[in-house]
Amino acid sequence: MNGSARPKIPRRLLDGVLLLDKPLGLSSNDALIRAKRIFLAKKAGHTGTLDPLATGLLPLCFGEATKFSQDLLEADKTYEATMRLGIQTTTGDAEGEALQTREVTCDEAAIHAAMVHFRGDITQVPPMYSALKRDGKPLYEYARAGQTVEREARNVTIHALEVIACALPDVTFRVTCSKGTYVRTLAEDIGEKLGCGAHLVALRRTGVGALTLEHAVTLDTLSEAAPDERDNWLQPVDALLSTFPAVHLDADASRRFCQGQRLKLSDIAERLADAQRVRVYSRDEQRLLGVARATDGVLAPERLVVSAG
Repeated sequence: MNGSARPKIPRRLLDGVLLLDKPLGLSSNDALIRAKRIFLAKKAGHTGTLDPLATGLLPLCFGEATKFSQDLLEADKTYEATMRLGIQTTTGDAEGEALQTREVTCDEAAIHAAMVHFRGDITQVPPMYSALKRDGKPLYEYARAGQTVEREARNVTIHALEVIACALPDVTFRVTCSKGTYVRTLAEDIGEKLGCGAHLVALRRTGVGALTLEHAVTLDTLSEAAPDERDNWLQPVDALLSTFPAVHLDADASRRFCQGQRLKLSDIAERLADAQRVRVYSRDEQRLLGVARATDGVLAPERLVVSAG
């Protein structure tokens, strides 16, 4: 045994949600590893990746919050993006090599008119430089090998799309979109609609579901903060569930719910729509017990918070 080996630093059991403002150039997984190390957390996960070239909101889950990270994977996202008209690249963003250069003859009015066609339900062909898999291999591996494989168009929804700055050939826009939307592809498609092509030069995520950058923190700020101050940046576990209606149970119903028992809706004061997902609390202690679904006249537990059992 090497007597000079450093002793292992004990990890903490920590429950909560960190709204991280991810820096440019760092992968989501690297950001997670750094945050986990800063907090000395035993268990952590993220709620969907953000490209290294993108900055902005990356919610990280610690402890019991990891059980609910899937709910944010399904949530709508909001981005501010800048596209450069006139140049199409191999990757759809500034990392790629220029494929084609065309003259930019459109004006701001034409850009606004083009964006009308991309609001609402649209179809997108996923880019080759993406993590989607074909035969167990990510598409970007095929792309790096110079291969192009056929991809099926996917349905996505653009809830909002607006120009916020126009300094041609660069156009900055804000988009709120459904899960699975590629903003790179959106920029490319808008460029094709304008007849000049485009690629993405900047991307910043400003919202995930009901969560925003307003209460986000950078890794540098966390690193510089005193250890006893860092936990102040953690949001409660139910920050991930703020869009779900709340149900409050009495002591007996709370006990049965934590045992995984289904409860009759007639025993619960709140009126719930069928198949509606809800966050469930103990009325006496105001503790989050978990998530349930109202189905066929019963409240059926889906995921439970262990510490509340």
